[in-house]
Amino acid sequence: MGEALALDAAWLFAAFLILLILAASGIAVRRFLLERGGATVECGLRRPGGSWRLGLASYQLDEFYWYRVFGFSMRPQQALPRRDLAVVARRPPTQEEVTILGPGRIVVECQLGANGASGASGASGGAGGSGAAGGTDGAGADGSGAVDLAMAESALTGLLVWLEAAPPGSHLDVAL
Repeated sequence: MGEALALDAAWLFAAFLILLILAASGIAVRRFLLERGGATVECGLRRPGGSWRLGLASYQLDEFYWYRVFGFSMRPQQALPRRDLAVVARRPPTQEEVTILGPGRIVVECQLGANGASGASGASGGAGGSGAAGGTDGAGADGSGAVDLAMAESALTGLLVWLEAAPPGSHLDVAL
């Protein structure tokens, strides 16, 4: 009887180990597929009043896609339109944020607005125009809101370049 119990425990442990390996493999394959498209960086995201969530960000043609780091979905958790995203400020992370995000990150405070942008985001990261309706989670009733992004300094440079490289007039809210 004791041998049968030990054998059952070994099979349960083996099944748990196989499930754990399959889940880790699925997450690794998903990350590989997301990074395969290029222009992907590690990026933390936080809505006002929320907590930091770790993830990956991808610069697409006109949208900044953010994916949770641990997940299986290939759809972005957040899609922030380029024309609606404005970098308001940047700052070093607090000591508490460093323990969550890891060292070498910079926190970028971004604004998502309900109206068309009045200017392009500044390359210094200290000023920028207000943008238009943005992400899906935590936005205000009018679609406006704020979002904090945490990324490496080189990724911040890439974000600012991507924002500045918007086609001419794309920041204007022009009705045709």
